[in-house]
Parts: sequence; structure tokens; C-alpha cells
Amino acid sequence: MSRWWREAALYQIYPRSFQDSDGDGVGDIEGIRRRLDHIVDLGVGAIWLSPILRSPMADFGYDVSDYRDIDPLFGDMAAFDRLLEESHARGLKLLLDFVPNHSSDRHPWFEESRSSRDNAKRDWYIWRDPAPDGGPPNNWMSNFGGSAWAWDERTGQYYYHAFLPEQPDLNWRNPNVRAAMHDVLRFWLDRGVDGFRVDVIWHLIKDDQFRDNPPNPDYRPGRPDIDRHLQVHSADQPEVHDVIAELRRVIEEYQDRLLIGEIYLPIDRLMSYYGKDDRGVHLPFNFQLINCSWRADVIGALIDEYERALPEDGWPNWVLSNHDQPRIAARVGEEQARIAAMLLLTLRGTPTLYYGDEIGIDDIALSEVQARDPAAINEPGVAFNRDRARSPMQWSNEGFAGFSAREPWLPLTNDCRERNVAVQRKAPGSLFNLHRALLRLRSSEPDLLTGAYRRVASEPQLLAYQRGRAIGVLLNLSAESVPLVLPAEWHGADVLLSAQEACSLSDLPQQLAGGEGLILRIREDEA
Repeated sequence: MSRWWREAALYQIYPRSFQDSDGDGVGDIEGIRRRLDHIVDLGVGAIWLSPILRSPMADFGYDVSDYRDIDPLFGDMAAFDRLLEESHARGLKLLLDFVPNHSSDRHPWFEESRSSRDNAKRDWYIWRDPAPDGGPPNNWMSNFGGSAWAWDERTGQYYYHAFLPEQPDLNWRNPNVRAAMHDVLRFWLDRGVDGFRVDVIWHLIKDDQFRDNPPNPDYRPGRPDIDRHLQVHSADQPEVHDVIAELRRVIEEYQDRLLIGEIYLPIDRLMSYYGKDDRGVHLPFNFQLINCSWRADVIGALIDEYERALPEDGWPNWVLSNHDQPRIAARVGEEQARIAAMLLLTLRGTPTLYYGDEIGIDDIALSEVQARDPAAINEPGVAFNRDRARSPMQWSNEGFAGFSAREPWLPLTNDCRERNVAVQRKAPGSLFNLHRALLRLRSSEPDLLTGAYRRVASEPQLLAYQRGRAIGVLLNLSAESVPLVLPAEWHGADVLLSAQEACSLSDLPQQLAGGEGLILRIREDEA
């Protein structure tokens, strides 16, 4: 088994927002194909596509009505096969988003399930009688606000939906559901897909007694409804690991395929998703950098905690942004976005880069009236409006930033005429060219690919660590200059790459400027 993901960087594409090829203002599969050269030039090794399967789009593809077909908004199966073939021809792996926790309420399975209580697929979803007062069966809340139980008038029961009512949860305790989903995986694996990112994988199994979740002592008014209770019984159940082990066995029927799990849990609980004897997901997504304070000492301690917690054969991974969270440039600013890139691409493990972060796409101006995100619509002013992390890719200073021939489905950033791939490609010190330099350095330096991680220092402003025997990394996470005090074994090191200049330097500076980062080659005789 090659375990190619231990050396490749992953690149997440939100297909609605990458490239429109047919002039409807929405990105599509053909648009992605046309931009493959950009992805190869950037230097990543695999692309992961957010959902492209047939869907009514209540949650923009996370409500699947047919797990074996492409939604016409994005193209058709021929377009997908062409994208897959050309990706492989360019040396790129291609991963799909797999959304097994819930389907669309328009999926034939659910339409059968809700047709009557004695339908053969009734138990494919989670149905419960009302509480004694006629209300929902328990206090479980939807991640998108309100109760997670929807009343079905026809059959006189509630069904469970961890997200929208249009996204009923499947019953993964039912072996027929599991077998059907295993066959879905095989359908795409047979076509040549290189693996999957599994949506909300920690939700797949719920408490079989449907006990109330306990109250959250830290809840305060103004926070999302989901925070009212601790999700003790509605997710992260012990039996979920048996389900994941079965998914892993399906994946391993094929050669060199990857299984990633989306998991928002603390580090100690996250680690269990590697599975007993490494039989879980290959990569439980690690979102710790998304939510932590942007301080060198905090991040240094977090990295140490994560590295210590890894099981013996557990391979680390790191994420800075995704389609559900604020972009890194929106969180830390343009200068620190350069430091963030250097951090992401020099830590031990597999990095996942979110489309647009390579040019520093920031927030977009969006009123509540313009919101498309159902979570933000349901809980205005409370839930993060995920639209702000999903704005179209900015390719050039042409009309609509080269994304489309018409107004896109979401606004572009106000600085799109200056902040785009074409402009940054020509600027040697741009954020885009810094990403290219970092990815090339990473692929050419064995110490950056597989070398051990050792923290050398982390003060409030300065994070320093060593990779393997010969690579040192210095990151200033502040706007102020700090004295450059090197470990004795780093004296005489050569500067391979500067974050501010996006190139090498002839000499080590005496001070590390605010927002500066350096990658050093430590001389072997010194190390």
C-alpha cells in the first residue's frame, strides 16, 4: 500500500464556486476540469470535491436524492468521468464527499419510509412516537436551529434530522442501510475515485435509548440552539467505530484508496477515530487550528498535545479553512495569512488547503437578506453565515473575476480586481507564489514530508520547531519584530524560504519582522 496521502497535499474545491463553464453563475465539473492546470501548478497532489451528487439543494448538495448520479447543475456522469480521467493523467488523485448520515427527504428510500409504518424501509430512518405531552421524543436539537424532530402527519410519528427537516437521518443500526451504503462506495470506487471525505461521520450512530442530552453549563443566550445541550447521546457513540471499521474494509477492497472523516471533537475523542489497530479512518480531520487563538504559545502547545495523542501508526493532518468555517485570511488578516500558509505546509502530516486561500480570499459583504445558507437563515445573527466562506474563486480582473460570464450565485470580494490568480501569478512575492514555493519545497525535502516534529520554542509571538534532522521553521505570529535567538545547533543555517519575500535569503536577519516566517536548512555538522 503506497499511502500516497502521507506525501500529498489535499486541495478542497467547493464546486459551486470554483469555475462556471456554462454561464449560469454557478461552478460546475467542466469548470473544474478547465482549471486543472492551476491545481497542478500550485503543487498539490489530490483534489477533494464538496458534494456534486443529485440533490434538491436544500443544503447545497448535502441533501442527496441519488447517491449514484451527478446533479445536472454540475454536469453529468460523462463530465465527471472526463474530470477523473484528466485528473489522473496529470498525476492528481480525486476524492468525493460522501454524505451518509442523512439523505434528502426526496430520496426514494425516505419516500418509501414515510409512506406507512409497515413499509419495508420504515426502519431505514429514525422514527419515534411523540413524548407523553405530544411533543418531540426528546430534547435533541438540530445543528441548524430548533428541534431535531419533525412531525409526519401521515404516519403519526416524528423523524430525526440532525440538520434540516429536508435531511432525515438514516438509521445506521440497520444492516440493510449499511449494505446499501457500502454498495454506493463500491459504485464510485469502481469508477476510479481515489477515496472519500465522509461528512459528519461522528453522527452516524445515536443512543439506542434516545435519552435527553444533558444541559450545557456554558450555554449563554445568543449562541446557536445546538449549544444548549452537550451532545452526549445524539453523536459520538461507541458503536460508531464498528460502522467505520466496516467502511474501512470496503475501502480496502481496492488499492491505495483514502478514507477521511469529518469530526469536530476534542483531541482525546478525535484520536479514537483512527480505530483499534488502525481500522478506522485513515485521517480524522483535525480542525484544532481553526478554532484556537492565533498566538504562538497557544498553537505550540496545541501541536504538542495533538502529536502526543496520536496512536502509534496514526498519521497527522492539519486544516486551516473549509466550507463551513471563516476563511483563514478573514480570521488572522493578510499578513498573518502568509504565516498560516507556512505553518500549514511545514507541520508534520497531511495538509488540506481550501480553494482561494492560496490568494488570500477574505470575507465578502453580505447582508442577512442576501443569505443563502440555511443555517444562517434559520438562526440569523447567531450562526456563522457559511456563504462568507464559499464565495467564487477569483481568477482574473476580467468581468466577474473570470469565474463566470454573469453575476455569480454569491458575491465576489471587494478587492477581486487586485486579488486574483492572474495578478498574483505575475507578482514574485505574492501569496500565491508563496504557496507554490512552499509546496515545492515540501515535496522536495524528505524532512518536511516525513521528518519528526520537535518544538524548539514558542513564546507569545514566536513559534519555532524542527522537522527531521535538517529543517528549522521560525514563525512570528505578531505584527512586532522579535529578536532572532536561534538554538545553538541552528547557527549557520541557510534560509530556504522567507514568508514575506516568497524566496530564499542570502543571510539570516538579526530580527524576525512582524508577520515574517523563515524555513532554514540546518547544517548537518551543526545538527
